[in-house]
Amino acid sequence: MSEALLEMRSISKAFGGVKALEDVRLTLRAGEIHALMGENGAGKSTLIKVLTGVHARDGGSIEFDGRAISPRSPKEAEAHGISTVYQEVNLIPTLSVAENIMLGRQPKRFGIIRWKAMRAQAGRALARLGLDLDVTRELRSCSIAVQQMVAIARALDVQAKLLILDEPTSSLDEQECAALFDVMRRLRGEGLAILFVTHFLDQVYAVTDRITVLRNGGFVGTFETSELPRLDLIGKMLGRELKEDARATKTVAGRAPGDARESSVPVLEARALGRRGAMHPIDLRIGEGEVVGLAGLLGSGRTETARMLFGADRPNSGEIRVRGEVVSLASPRKAIRRGLAFCSEDRKAEGIIPNLSVRENLVLALQASRGPARLLPRAEQMRIAEHYIRLLDIRTPGAEAPIRNLSGGNQQKVLLARWLALQPRLIILDEPTRGIDVGAKAEIEKLVASLREKGMSVLFISSELEEVVRVSQRVIVLRDRRKAGELGGDEVNEHSIMNLIAGHGTDNDVEPRRA
Repeated sequence: MSEALLEMRSISKAFGGVKALEDVRLTLRAGEIHALMGENGAGKSTLIKVLTGVHARDGGSIEFDGRAISPRSPKEAEAHGISTVYQEVNLIPTLSVAENIMLGRQPKRFGIIRWKAMRAQAGRALARLGLDLDVTRELRSCSIAVQQMVAIARALDVQAKLLILDEPTSSLDEQECAALFDVMRRLRGEGLAILFVTHFLDQVYAVTDRITVLRNGGFVGTFETSELPRLDLIGKMLGRELKEDARATKTVAGRAPGDARESSVPVLEARALGRRGAMHPIDLRIGEGEVVGLAGLLGSGRTETARMLFGADRPNSGEIRVRGEVVSLASPRKAIRRGLAFCSEDRKAEGIIPNLSVRENLVLALQASRGPARLLPRAEQMRIAEHYIRLLDIRTPGAEAPIRNLSGGNQQKVLLARWLALQPRLIILDEPTRGIDVGAKAEIEKLVASLREKGMSVLFISSELEEVVRVSQRVIVLRDRRKAGELGGDEVNEHSIMNLIAGHGTDNDVEPRRA
């Protein structure tokens, strides 16, 4: 075992009284690839920002390469030898590859850039990654995978000892991921420490040496990858302990045992629906008056699947059928015309319009479906708004109150009412209870049950497995942007879902790290 290159001890950080990190520890060694794992809100991003000087820590200590450090900016962290490559490539697409690698560090003589020397140095930085590339090319002409490599080359050009890769594979296909992993192994062999942030279990077991797990801003533990079964890792991330005899049964894709709706024409059916770099081809079917859950860890492809079904993202393969008819859902507008509705997980960015009233937010989709030439009369808008305010028990001073003044749970109810006013055949609910209180969660779950009783179909997406189990007749489980299996009847339980997320329905599933 090599000595620790990085020691973060008892790190704490709060924002406005809300604790984001509390007594968190992280130890990295030179020459290792170390995974940082955890679900939404676990504290991964905050911990990285504390390490790289974006946020000042409230407590604890950081020791790097034998010295106590307190970086106050990413530039200061780089000076210590800590470089970060983020999920979104933070480069300038209209500049050349060489200019991006050397930006801010161009070799100069008498204030004039030495272009030949700069290109030579950029070429050496790429050669370290095993990449032979014309450094005079504009970056935007390169693939996302190559741009990711350029970002890594830039990060390493500052004599980095620790490289942080934050979700570097989110937009890469399998071959591109394999090429990146080869580079990571080469850098590990040179003695570089790599902190690898990812949600993909297969990748963790393919390339990492150790894993640190965070949950709800706290430290769960650090484990040798080769000694931690996948099921145990998932349990630690989610805060669940499984019995040894808990097993999941895979079913035929698109069908669940005992599903009375198998013989009927489904409201929605997807066949081999996929999008390069986002989701492997998937089959699914949703019957009339059926709630189908979509479960999986963060990054498993839940939202990507929902967006393809609703026409927000164009698939590269497969087909969608609505009531047996093959349709082209090239846009959300076309999906709406076919009777589909979609509540996004990000209600602030993709849901509410904060400066508009409850009434205006509620009738928005209905008005859009009519077009600009057929305006809803104000009296009709008020009638619809007041109807759904009563029906969903939306706590608001009135229909004209700004929606920004409502609680998160009541904002969510307004968004649900917006789509219910269209009377859709199918509504896709992506994390409908995230960030709201327990009482509001129970009301939304009750609403989902009532919609099913009235014959409406629901695709229900949630990170909370108990919630998925409570509301769903069938559950489709995703893992690493693939369909891992499907559960129905008595199989719909937390243990079965977690077994499918783990990969093989067993709790001793450990894959050896590739050399």
